[in-house]
Amino acid sequence: MRLDWLLGASRDPMLVCDPAGVIVRANPPLAALFGWPLDELVGEPVEVLVPAHARSRHAGLRRSSDGARAMGSGRFAAVDQAGNEFPVEVSLARLDADGGPLTLATVHDVRARVGAEQALRDSEARMRAVFETAADGIITIDERGRIERVNPAAERMFGYAEAELAGRNVSVLMPSPDRERHDGYLRHYVRTGERRVIGSGREVYGLRKDGGVFPMELAVTEMRIGTARMFTGLVRDITARKDSERHTGTLLRELRAANEELSNFAYVVSHDLKAPLRAIAALADWLATDYADRFDDEGREHMRLLISRAHRMGSLIDGILQYSRLGREGGTLRMVDVNAAVAEVVDLLAPPPSVVVTVAPGLPRVWTEPTRIRQVFHNLVSNAIKYMDKPEGTVAVACSDDDGYWRFSVADNGPGIEARHFERIFQLFQTLAPRDRVESTGVGLALVRKAVELLGGRVWVESEPGKGSTFYFTLPKAHRDGRLES
Repeated sequence: MRLDWLLGASRDPMLVCDPAGVIVRANPPLAALFGWPLDELVGEPVEVLVPAHARSRHAGLRRSSDGARAMGSGRFAAVDQAGNEFPVEVSLARLDADGGPLTLATVHDVRARVGAEQALRDSEARMRAVFETAADGIITIDERGRIERVNPAAERMFGYAEAELAGRNVSVLMPSPDRERHDGYLRHYVRTGERRVIGSGREVYGLRKDGGVFPMELAVTEMRIGTARMFTGLVRDITARKDSERHTGTLLRELRAANEELSNFAYVVSHDLKAPLRAIAALADWLATDYADRFDDEGREHMRLLISRAHRMGSLIDGILQYSRLGREGGTLRMVDVNAAVAEVVDLLAPPPSVVVTVAPGLPRVWTEPTRIRQVFHNLVSNAIKYMDKPEGTVAVACSDDDGYWRFSVADNGPGIEARHFERIFQLFQTLAPRDRVESTGVGLALVRKAVELLGGRVWVESEPGKGSTFYFTLPKAHRDGRLES
């Protein structure tokens, strides 16, 4: 009766076997665990709860003279009535009864524990794989600064084998004066919790076994294992990056110097050219006026070409000056009403009656440089007028929202441009029309591209020969700092 009470009161699955291995008693938790009706389980050999592949061994252990001790208490494979195999831990106890010795078995389902243990093993295997294969060096130290582990990347980086470093102070990997400061810093942190490196990345220097010093990035994290405090350092050799930064800095300085020299050259040469050119143009105008009656038709045509090319040369010099100033002078940014700016441009250009320029209402206000935005619209609209080949020309200025940018467009119904020329037309001194038919310096669109890019946008063209062209450019909506970069 006392045994029945114990089985009924226990929440753990329990059963009792006689010397022949027959189940003589079992409690409801055990029946529920194995999926057997309680009344069907009693009278069955205990091997019904053991997988088929392990039953003969289990029976042999049970029949041994010291079966309970031989089977012991440990982890075994079990099987439920549906044939599902699962791990259990079994604790055995011998009971003395009138009919002979009995064995009390307490069974614990350890599937959750086994799953957690497997997950832990898998996690450890993954961490081991990361530790061994990481491209960055990994170093673990204790709270006294003694090295416990280094990964292969750290071995290669510092030139030491892990066995050479184990137990040594991590300061062996630091050049002076960091080496002398390290232990004091670590003691200060352990005592006060005041951080300098832990939890944040910084650039420091490392010391190789051969005495070489190199720059590296260091990030340190803290962890606790029980009461012990551990630190893990992630180190990356940035020698190549530093060399690249120095090289890039040198190139940028040289490029700035070359750009400045080129801009100065263009500025000075352009100014020096304008004086003799003005004299040539004035002399040509004087000859054409005062000696008009002495020229025949061929002479008058030559004078016309001379005057035309002198004026073109003047325009070219002005264009070069404008282009060079874009790289030399930063303009003040302010809010500009694009409606007003375009209206001023169109009024200044005074399009002929054969060309109608329309401006979409409600153009935005943009944070930009007033002179440059007018310069951009002036070049685009004047080009559309200049190259118009239709008796009734149209030029349309519009704007649309393009995420963080305003996208402006200047569309015309002129001759159009072949796709193979889309990039070429934005290069300096490039023009598609014969220079004797259309006065062009080839500077305008190059100036447009440079101005738009300095304003933080981009410019492109879409066109089809015979059907006109649409030039697009974008300007950022975001408020930038108060001056343009030169």
